[in-house]
Amino acid sequence: MEARLLEKEKDRVALLFKDTTPVFLNTIRRIIVEEVPTMAIEDVEVRKNTSALYDEMLGHRLGLLPLTTDLKSYNLLEECKCEGKGCARCQVKLTLEGKGPGIVYASDIKSADSAIKPAFPKMPIVQLLKGQSIEIEATAVLGKGKVHSKWIPAHVYYKYKPKLTVLEKVDEKTREKAEVCPPGTLGLLRQNKDALSSPIVDGYLGQVCVEENPSEGAVIVEQDKDIILFIETFGQLDAKKVLQEAAKVLENMLNDFEKSLKQKD
Repeated sequence: MEARLLEKEKDRVALLFKDTTPVFLNTIRRIIVEEVPTMAIEDVEVRKNTSALYDEMLGHRLGLLPLTTDLKSYNLLEECKCEGKGCARCQVKLTLEGKGPGIVYASDIKSADSAIKPAFPKMPIVQLLKGQSIEIEATAVLGKGKVHSKWIPAHVYYKYKPKLTVLEKVDEKTREKAEVCPPGTLGLLRQNKDALSSPIVDGYLGQVCVEENPSEGAVIVEQDKDIILFIETFGQLDAKKVLQEAAKVLENMLNDFEKSLKQKD
């Protein structure tokens, strides 16, 4: 198997895999979604709430708030030495206070650990009218996506690499229809038929061209045997870290499986 990096950003990674199967990439996808831990608010104590939202709604919004995660400093509750009772190694306290009129944002949350904070400070939590206020204390813990979706670190998907073929002869009628394509797409593809620029990696834009030109066939879209894996994070961890943690989890799973086989022998 061969893996090639196509795109690398803090919140997004695209990898091209050769000589592999969807089974392997689906394993990576499920490990990321279910097993890579992140930090999220688990317990909420509402001390004061005169807003238009019920206490349960505020707790729900806070629970789904992506928090930056420090995996080196914190343990899962079930793996912590405190045996799930709660300590500085497995949980973080956060407080939120706000008075109206105005909007309470994620940036208004105060954390006991500067490494654990809202990933998107401008995310609105509640709008307060004049005279309204809230006072909340919350506890954030590490968790896994298989327990609750609030701990899922990223959106992960894969698809076969699109293989586009552009005909050399394109008549005037086809050129007029091709206006739905991105500017210069046909010319770009004609020069770089195997390139991995965004119109080709995505494949969707090329498909639009095909749908608008069914008879002329200006662009032919086929599936290549190579597969592209996309990882788009929700802000708790960067994409590289998510992939590294998934690799560690997979390695541990394989080691445990190997030990189980040896014990049976």
